[in-house]
Amino acid sequence: MFSIRADHGKSTLSDRIIEATNTISSREMEDQILDDLQVERDHGVTVKARAIQNTYLADNNEKYEINLIDTPGHVDFQDEVTKSLTASDNAILLIDATQGIEAQTLANLRIGKKLGVKILPVINKVDIAGINTHKIETEIKTLCPEYQNRDILKISAKTGVGIHELMETVVLNLLPPAGNDKKKLSALVFDSYYDPFQGVILYIRIVDGILKNNQKLMFLSKNITFQIHELGIFTTIRMPKSQLKSGEVGYLITGIKNVDTSYVGETITDANAPTNSLLPTIKMSQVTVFAGIYPLGDYKLLAKALKQLKLNDSSLSIKEEYSNALGMGFRVGLLGIFHLQIIKERLKKEFLIDVLITYPNVPYRVYLKNNENVTIVNPATFPNFEMIDHVDEIIIKATIITPQKTINAVMKLLSENRGEFIGIDNHSDLVSLSYRVPLSKIIYSFFNKLKSISHGYASLATTSIGYYRTNVVRLDIYINYVRVDELTSITYKSESESIAQKIVHQLKYTIPKRLYPLPVQVMMEGKVIARVDVPPLRKNAAVSGKNNSISKQQELLRRQNINQRKAASNDIELPQKVFSTMFKIEDEEL
Repeated sequence: MFSIRADHGKSTLSDRIIEATNTISSREMEDQILDDLQVERDHGVTVKARAIQNTYLADNNEKYEINLIDTPGHVDFQDEVTKSLTASDNAILLIDATQGIEAQTLANLRIGKKLGVKILPVINKVDIAGINTHKIETEIKTLCPEYQNRDILKISAKTGVGIHELMETVVLNLLPPAGNDKKKLSALVFDSYYDPFQGVILYIRIVDGILKNNQKLMFLSKNITFQIHELGIFTTIRMPKSQLKSGEVGYLITGIKNVDTSYVGETITDANAPTNSLLPTIKMSQVTVFAGIYPLGDYKLLAKALKQLKLNDSSLSIKEEYSNALGMGFRVGLLGIFHLQIIKERLKKEFLIDVLITYPNVPYRVYLKNNENVTIVNPATFPNFEMIDHVDEIIIKATIITPQKTINAVMKLLSENRGEFIGIDNHSDLVSLSYRVPLSKIIYSFFNKLKSISHGYASLATTSIGYYRTNVVRLDIYINYVRVDELTSITYKSESESIAQKIVHQLKYTIPKRLYPLPVQVMMEGKVIARVDVPPLRKNAAVSGKNNSISKQQELLRRQNINQRKAASNDIELPQKVFSTMFKIEDEEL
């Protein structure tokens, strides 16, 4: 069992492996065949890990069963990487010859080594002219001392160069499964999804024992029993089998209709002869970004869809909430802004549900004067300033690897985002920068700006280092003198006035107009710090067939104004563009 880890080229390499093993016919083959979600093809990235079983005929005329997992590369889907590595014995660390060793490559290498996975480094895109593979090979051997006296494989996943040598190395040198068919059944659930007709379908890795069809099973930690409806392996489709042996990866149809329970990381065993020990659990990342999701249609359909997505995406957290302006919805926790974008698109394309996304935010820990503390994930619930003793925010360690020539621009970007220098390390022509940066400053457009100023060559990896003291305030948005909780935000006090001015001027052009001016105000600590009036779609109240005096016309307008304000004070329309103006995401439009 092995997985492919890289920032670029994983799905293309998976295609070449499928071709080398003749898993499907050439007529059925297509590019990125393992990326079966529409959002993956739209964005050209892998979002979900995908398992497939192949059979390879080696040069020694022996047939080898290969279980492969194609994993995502984007940092927002790091949990998919962790899940796949936990279920793997080996991993191909694919390094782009045009980019070199990137920060995410280093992060994946650390995860793999921590889990005891054998790493096989491979240099990709060697078909491109002018590539200095010797330099990259030297860097790899520095990171992986066990390869000091070995040649590093060089391939082109696009053209197929070196794929045969890679396959021979995989079957002859990588670790075979260490399980024992004679032991009691022990299987790890590393993923799951929901089928409306067949219920919960589990992705499993058989660690020990043999799993047979129609067997009665049990979730060991939950002590819940269930019957197998079907089991099998993955090719490009589900292929039923009568049994799965230790080391194999496959699927299990349970018939369970409960989508409220997470099954990832569960240990499955025989209900009649259970094992005594749980398998090591899969450690999932903590969510770092929160946003409100509200239906533009049926709330119950959204609730059902989100629960099914959570079954397929264990890093997603869901909690019901109510908004005076938007009604019933959910406060969702995610691993990043791109993750939020993918969730919105999956709701649209897989469930045909249109939703409204509110302003994303990060969690804060608020310490009150009464010696209590609360963790705030919704800015609208941020306590009033007179109740607060101090506030802590999440600080992350950002490791950025960038070419020497762009180091000044990268350091300037980090300083502009309140970064604090930790250290610098040289890797020949590359520089590794370490900074302490507030999480709130990098969740929006930071990554896109980094790619822009480095011409695509810089890479970013982050790790949380905890909560630290900060000076932030709550900005309340009032439209027509009514506070709109969904637009409330938290920002640094030193930046509050400039941000408030930007907010009101952006909202001026996105809030739907009424027949009278709509005042838009930003309040901080009980004071109005910014205001504009949304111009009206105004009709001439004095045109009624009579020649009224100016005073009567003005009086009529005032009466209209007061009456309409009262009627509309709790009837403020908030289309998605109102929330989108609250945060600028250069390449990721929600």
